[in-house]
Amino acid sequence: MHELVIRGGRIVDGSGGAIFEGDVAVDAGRLVQVGGRAGRGREEIDARGRLVTPGWVDIHSHYDGQATWDPYLTPSGGHGVTTVVMGNCGIGFAPARPQRRDWLINVMEGVEDIPGTALHEGIRWRWESFPEYLDALADTPRALDVAAQVPHSALRDYVMGERGATRAAAGDDEIARMGALLGDALRAGAVGFSTSRTRLHLAADGSAVAGSFADERELGGLAEALRAAGHGVFQLVSDFRDAGAEFATLRRLALRSGVPVHYVLVQDPEAPGKWRTLLQLTDAAAREGAALTALVGCRPVGMLINLDSRHHPFSEHLSYRRIAALPLAERLRCLREPGFRAQLLAERPSGGSAWWRTRLAQYENLYRLGDPPDYEPAPERSIAAIAARQSREPEEVVYDILAAGDGSDWLYLPLFNYADASYDALQAMLAHPHSVLSLADGGAHCGLICDAGAPTFLLTHWVRDRVRGPRLPLARAVAMQSARTAAAYGLRDRGRLAPGLRADLNVIDFERLHLQQPRWANDLPASGRRLLQPAQGYVATVCAGRVTWRDGAPTGELPGRVVRGAAVA
Repeated sequence: MHELVIRGGRIVDGSGGAIFEGDVAVDAGRLVQVGGRAGRGREEIDARGRLVTPGWVDIHSHYDGQATWDPYLTPSGGHGVTTVVMGNCGIGFAPARPQRRDWLINVMEGVEDIPGTALHEGIRWRWESFPEYLDALADTPRALDVAAQVPHSALRDYVMGERGATRAAAGDDEIARMGALLGDALRAGAVGFSTSRTRLHLAADGSAVAGSFADERELGGLAEALRAAGHGVFQLVSDFRDAGAEFATLRRLALRSGVPVHYVLVQDPEAPGKWRTLLQLTDAAAREGAALTALVGCRPVGMLINLDSRHHPFSEHLSYRRIAALPLAERLRCLREPGFRAQLLAERPSGGSAWWRTRLAQYENLYRLGDPPDYEPAPERSIAAIAARQSREPEEVVYDILAAGDGSDWLYLPLFNYADASYDALQAMLAHPHSVLSLADGGAHCGLICDAGAPTFLLTHWVRDRVRGPRLPLARAVAMQSARTAAAYGLRDRGRLAPGLRADLNVIDFERLHLQQPRWANDLPASGRRLLQPAQGYVATVCAGRVTWRDGAPTGELPGRVVRGAAVA
């Protein structure tokens, strides 16, 4: 008798090959049979008419703090994710000198929009070194596996102190010290190293992220530590302002060290064709033997905005500021008074952020999200297009959307990957042989973005529901976020359904699978607020052979562990 049998499902095994029907049997946390007819199980799940897939391997998350207090890593756990990789973008909490913990929180709050109060309240600091951080994570029960990269900001700060957060170049001794600490972390189980070189990443106090201006000597020394350890990924986010020069640095790092180099790739609206250039450079580097991989998302990086958002199109209007502190129901009553409406619409925003004012006034790129949410809206659905059809001002259209109903309607402002008001660029990026699915950002951007549901979105939108372009084959989409993401970090024991591999999998009611409307929740420590977007249709999620989520709710089972780099079999 098996411990668990999943009976009669449509098996999508993560290989990208043909879908087939049969049973899946599990013993001792491993898959022992995939397909055919299995014997009885002490526990059985009826999967007839449902998909059986590997658990999703999400390689771009920011749960570095949350992983110390939340065993379920919401919202990712509710979207079929069974393994997350954190420590991305050079941001994290180890190594950490006790007197510099507040600075590390300041960086995470600014770059990843995670409330600092929640981090101060939630993190229980039980480490200084990175190996001690992994041990602290290992002592925390959890429902899914976590893997961690060494963040450049913390490493540089630990070695260089306050100089690390400036444009100061690291000396030879400092580079050697950082390399030694990175080597210690990799031997303890870190799965890579990450750094940030984008001007968009600023700490909460407005300062640049440590490592933003690191020179090639420093980056090369850290890549050499990865080579010496024999495993690990070098992950980077950059603006590629000088695409040729910046990419040449990555190419040299990859060729000299022989380590895999992953870089974030998006369509920048200020240079909408630059992504093509970067992929062409990636192809050329690959022909020379460089292991360069583009990390791409499956939908635009965009902001969700409603009346409870910190910034919205009227948040800097004088009339609105006078009611901003009222409960939502009272604000709605004010907004629906004809006199108040006329007065507010006659005003112009004053004070606040010029960056926000500019983007919130780009009405040709501002959309009503709708229900069900539409993340690929056609140009005729923009606020500017609606206003033109109705012979109204765009501000009036926005006002009426935000003030309607119970005030929970959303505006959608795509910032990257939507310069052409289509998914054409995304489709080409996803299809490229040197790209891998990434950028779900689980745990981050709590007040503006909720992309942790990207695994669900890939199946619902790209495979089943898309109408504005070609859809993805189901088997390919499953492989993209299981086998391919696992392989990107050398996680050879997961990502596919095959005997001997870890029993991480999902049972999915594909016809019922969908993303719900985003909603606000005050469920972080210190009543911190964040955006959540639950899913429906996950019948069961299994991690290491135990059912961790059933019909959208955690079961209380906590079989997750820390994935330790080279120790993965």
